[in-house]
Amino acid sequence: MVQFADLPVPADGKFVANITHFARALRKAGLPVGTGRVMDAIRAVQVAGFTDKRDFFWTLHACFVSRPEHRLVFAQVFRLYWRDPQYLEHMMALMLPAIRGVQQERPAEAAEKRAAEALLDGAEAEVPEQAEEDGTGIEVDASLTYSGQEVLKSLDFEQMSTAEMAEAKRMIARIALPVKPLASRRTAPSARGRIADWRGTMRKAMRSGGEIRALSMQQRRIRWPNLVALCDISGSMSAYSRAVLHFLHAASNARGAGWAQVHSFTFGTRLTNITRHLKQRDVDAALAAAGAEAQDWEGGTRIGECLHAFNRDWSRRVLGQGAVVLLITDGLDRDAPERLSAEMQRLQLSAKKVIWLNPLLRWDGFAPKARGIREMLPNVDSFRAGHNIASLEALADALTRPDDMGEKARLMAMMGEA
Repeated sequence: MVQFADLPVPADGKFVANITHFARALRKAGLPVGTGRVMDAIRAVQVAGFTDKRDFFWTLHACFVSRPEHRLVFAQVFRLYWRDPQYLEHMMALMLPAIRGVQQERPAEAAEKRAAEALLDGAEAEVPEQAEEDGTGIEVDASLTYSGQEVLKSLDFEQMSTAEMAEAKRMIARIALPVKPLASRRTAPSARGRIADWRGTMRKAMRSGGEIRALSMQQRRIRWPNLVALCDISGSMSAYSRAVLHFLHAASNARGAGWAQVHSFTFGTRLTNITRHLKQRDVDAALAAAGAEAQDWEGGTRIGECLHAFNRDWSRRVLGQGAVVLLITDGLDRDAPERLSAEMQRLQLSAKKVIWLNPLLRWDGFAPKARGIREMLPNVDSFRAGHNIASLEALADALTRPDDMGEKARLMAMMGEA
């Protein structure tokens, strides 16, 4: 039970329950809130008191916020939970299909919708018709339910409801892409190395009068490749590209993932570099900035022209060091097929591996009948589905197994028979 009336007194059991529920919403919104911080927050409020709501806000802020990028999310969750019940009703109208007909007074800003999703995650809430004018009498009774994650993993992005897509985005953010380091030609001294370091051995011998007492060894240095993603945002890909951009945002901000750098591009009728925008910690702000930068959302498709722009302007900058390319598109192109084939061939020669994710593979009877698909398919190393969470998780096979071709061999044989 969440009460927006006078804040509960410390001696009341509702005080602890409300602080705990508030911390759970923060954790679902992405803040690293553990049991220790919840206990600290309860004790801090008991000591500091809360006669002034500003003091109450900053007391909880000091306990739960540890990074600058978490401030906006904390402020919005706090506003929803403690300070603005009318806005909670507005955000529920945005997310719940049962009341989608409610008129939206204004669009959600960065972090606001994610805060509301965290607070209402898996909840079926009953919204009162109208709150009191002073905003102190509203109550929301939320009973939490859990959806089957295994079913959600196999559900097509295009078929998901708003609540299912919100849960899918949280699951996507937890997907980790494994990467194997590459052996460099350069070497470094190592006690367990297998390559004799004769220069190092001679330098040590000079210190002992020319006597070689032990061999110095060395081993090859390792380096990490870049991940380059080219995401189609045309009209036929809109339902999938938004989920993929959440996936790319998580990959761009993952610590210790192994990739040297993650470069992200969108294309429809033109190529747009959104790498800098996806580096923002807050996913809502990052996708809003990327959407403002890419002006060709849900438009036409000119894959050949966009690949030409990438090969001309960006390939030498981002495809060095054994980069892996993720190409996310359905392959339905309006450009000349000859140019598309040439640009795809150049892309494959410049990258260590090209993995094509195509949502059309969700159909059991898929066949490479489109001219664009037939021109692109011979110039990729792996051809895989990209229409649900399970297909994104299966990328691990394509990244860790050099011989993984996905569906390419079967479709190439089909093209040969035709």
